[in-house]
Amino acid sequence: MDIIATDNAPAAIGPYSQAVRVNGMLFASGQIPVDPATGIIPEGIAAQAEQSCRNVGALLAAAGLGFEDVVKTTCFLADIADFAAFNEVYARYFVSKPARSCVAVRDIPKGCLCEIEILAKTR
Repeated sequence: MDIIATDNAPAAIGPYSQAVRVNGMLFASGQIPVDPATGIIPEGIAAQAEQSCRNVGALLAAAGLGFEDVVKTTCFLADIADFAAFNEVYARYFVSKPARSCVAVRDIPKGCLCEIEILAKTR
């Protein structure tokens, strides 16, 4: 198992890795919309979705991958009413249309509005 870590995505806030590569797959922990440089969480679902996607991109880059390598995402929303606005941002990044689950949950760490978890194939 190869642990993937980067300063360009938020540091793990618990006893886990940002991502791990094993058997030709990358398993990434959920990315909340924390700006890794400032620690700030932007306001609103569109800005938070954008930051979460950038954080996913940073993990992919650290593993030598891109969004086209993502095969599955799991997306968590604090409010399902944000589904359309979230999708608008998500669609700009995940253009290869990986498989996806998107669910509303009671709470997301740090009071965030969204979180994105990915599974990608490695090269």
